[in-house]
Amino acid sequence: MAAPDDARHAVRLGERLRHVRQQQGLSLHDVEAMSDGDLKASVVGAYERGERTISITRLERLADFYRIQVGELLRTPDDARDRAEDAHDTGRVVIDLVALEERADEEPILRRYVDSIRSRRGDFNGRVLTVRGADLDTIAAVMDTPPDRLRGRLAETGLLR
Repeated sequence: MAAPDDARHAVRLGERLRHVRQQQGLSLHDVEAMSDGDLKASVVGAYERGERTISITRLERLADFYRIQVGELLRTPDDARDRAEDAHDTGRVVIDLVALEERADEEPILRRYVDSIRSRRGDFNGRVLTVRGADLDTIAAVMDTPPDRLRGRLAETGLLR
């Protein structure tokens, strides 16, 4: 029989798995179909409800499937802090993550910083990322370019939406 802490952790991990899957716009049946049946909808659903214990191997398989690090499935993002920061930011830009993935070799600094932001937020929808003005200023400083010039360069290279 599972200890109370084990059950609590299983439920929290399940909630995290469901959150990531839903952020990516996938149903349980989509997961099964896209994994060629390797990840059964009923089993993934049981993991998400905390009804079934997941092995490290299966957790790694799910993380690979969702294109995220295992550690991201084990942490709880501070969504309230991120929402509060979003409400006060007017200099936001939206980065096209698909385009960035295609240009990852050309933009390694931007890619690492964007991955860091996604990790902190627990944002794994895989398509776009809204970057706060303060984050863009930090990226510009690291890349040794003025923020306005960085915005222009991102727009010219098709990385902004």
